[in-house]
Amino acid sequence: MILYPAIDLKDGACVRLLRGALDQATLYERDPTVAARRFAGLGFDWLHVVDLDGAVAGAAVNAAAVQAILAAVPLRVQLGGGIRDMAAIEHWLAAGVSRVILGTAAVRDPALVVAACRAFPGRICVGIDARGGRVATAGWTEASTLAADTLARRYADSGVAALIHTDIERDGALGGVNVAATAALARCVPVPVVASGGVASLADVAAVRAAEADGVAGLIIGRAFYDGALDPAAALALAQGGGEPARARHA
Repeated sequence: MILYPAIDLKDGACVRLLRGALDQATLYERDPTVAARRFAGLGFDWLHVVDLDGAVAGAAVNAAAVQAILAAVPLRVQLGGGIRDMAAIEHWLAAGVSRVILGTAAVRDPALVVAACRAFPGRICVGIDARGGRVATAGWTEASTLAADTLARRYADSGVAALIHTDIERDGALGGVNVAATAALARCVPVPVVASGGVASLADVAAVRAAEADGVAGLIIGRAFYDGALDPAAALALAQGGGEPARARHA
């Protein structure tokens, strides 16, 4: 199972939100490369980076911060937030991002997702951000009636590298991962699913790892690392234990 430390960008800094509320941001690093270098030094292979301002604006806002992270560490980066057309996808992949995450675009422009998957196989993820099982878009500021599993099935045969399922109500709240919902989503599609939202302890890492047989292949961790609730070395050891190393897997 792959662990993805999260770096959420707001006003150029590394922050964490509570349940996606932009007015409830906790500042952790004014220079996000400090966090990136820390995670690289701890042995992680990936970073999960989100341009929070860009997700609301619909276009890159924290581009300079993303570029700085890419220049600072050799880690693979998956990037989301405001990427809604082919030009933006091409730009970030050419800039060194390993995978882009399409969230709002996945709801509004399915043809773009399909075209991007064909043009860049293995480098496109779909973000499924759900509140009460229903997908939210535009930086979680707009609700929809679209069910998370319906969106997942839409891209079951599109060639997406992974689906990233975030339970918005748990995100940043340290209340535990919604493993049941994530595993159920994974069982309905032949696509690796990454869990996100609510990680609080090693028990969450263990619970998500136990759902690997359902198709859950990764876990994004943010506040638990920054607040010290979860030791990164212990989390990595648990994620990799009892099987092949996380870096050899695909999610």
